[in-house]
Amino acid sequence: MSSTLAIAAPAVAAHFGPWGWGPGPWLLLIPLFWIIVLGIFFAVFGRRWRRSARENGYGPYGRASASGQAEVTLAERFAKGDIDEVEYRARLEVLRANAARSS
Repeated sequence: MSSTLAIAAPAVAAHFGPWGWGPGPWLLLIPLFWIIVLGIFFAVFGRRWRRSARENGYGPYGRASASGQAEVTLAERFAKGDIDEVEYRARLEVLRANAARSS
């Protein structure tokens, strides 16, 4: 028995290594899992961050663009009563025509 054990023990240790059968598919599956998780995270939240930035005035179509800010200022003046509806619509038409031409 001890001679069989003496012969088999080094062979078993050399075959299995410290992890049993070796790293196997986990070596690829664990990093692949985290790549997928991070990809989903950035796809979902990146879209939300871009949409939020656009709605809060950042980017070419946000309110902070020159034409968007001019329209907001014009609407505020109309709401305060500084200008009447005819003048508001005329100026708004000019602003939008200039914004379409410069784009």
